[in-house]
Amino acid sequence: MRNRSLLATVLALAAVAVAACGGASDTKDSSAGVSDSGGSKGTLSLVAYSTPQVVYDEIIPAFQKTRDGSGIGFRTSFGASGDQSRAVEAGQKADVVSFSVEPDMTRLVEAGLVSRDWNKTPTKGLVTTSVVSFIVRKGNPKHIRTWDDLLKPGVQVLTPNPFTSGAAKWNLLAAYGAKSGGGKDPRAGLDFLRELITKHVRVQDKSGREALQDFTSGNGDVLLSYEYEATTAQKKGEQVDYVTPDDTIKIDIDIARLEKAPASAQKFLDYVLSKSGQERFADWGYRPVNREVLAASKSKFPDPPGLFTIEDLGGWSKVNTRMFDPEKGALAKIEEQAGVSTAK
Repeated sequence: MRNRSLLATVLALAAVAVAACGGASDTKDSSAGVSDSGGSKGTLSLVAYSTPQVVYDEIIPAFQKTRDGSGIGFRTSFGASGDQSRAVEAGQKADVVSFSVEPDMTRLVEAGLVSRDWNKTPTKGLVTTSVVSFIVRKGNPKHIRTWDDLLKPGVQVLTPNPFTSGAAKWNLLAAYGAKSGGGKDPRAGLDFLRELITKHVRVQDKSGREALQDFTSGNGDVLLSYEYEATTAQKKGEQVDYVTPDDTIKIDIDIARLEKAPASAQKFLDYVLSKSGQERFADWGYRPVNREVLAASKSKFPDPPGLFTIEDLGGWSKVNTRMFDPEKGALAKIEEQAGVSTAK
């Protein structure tokens, strides 16, 4: 009797452990954006930042219908860009990675996981581009048009945490660049960010996707985000509008395969950058890097008159340290004043 009781206890504990771990395959986690499907010719692992999941949900089955993709299964993971990069560095399986800021790719280069010439490609390592825009309520009731409008009394702004989200870094750099004259007056840019973050930003979610969900649930008056986040929300039926300020930053979205990835990973990457793959990105509001698709959709994606780039601000290697270093970065100090965690 005692042995049977002991066996029952062990089995119960094992069941609890299995439940705590969650399913391993054929699962989908809405918070982490994880899904898994096997294939007769192996499985590719795509690890990406949160927002383009809707596009890859179309691209992957389309690729699987091609000769190169037939029989290939996929495991996908979508989440905050910084978290995804650190997870791959720590050992999470990945064959193709796509991040929203270059430092997240650089982390894997320095770890020996991605080739140092990953961006020596016809698209310079980019899969799409975008611009920072203001997502507002339908009809724009607060009349948000410019960066200064964000500082109007009573205006509540949402933007993710820059220490977990690549989207947040682009958002804050857009504001900084616009108010500093492209970095020529750093104090003016930082003063604007200090007032924006400490007085008008009430919530800083972990990722761009979570911030959008927070906004569409009714929180805030304006969401700082990628242009394509607005078009994606509209395509899904959300009652939002968006405004692109005259002065804003060009967003570069990176993609690469890992050095130890199978040959099929390059085939998939080629398909993502092909006319067929890029047209699906363009349909969702992402600015394509395929020249043919970009030329055909140029009227859909006009450049703001005051568009600037990360290179105009000094490049990622300088900007990331100067602005986002958790210990000495200028943005880290402002976030700490606002009571926001700068832990990665």
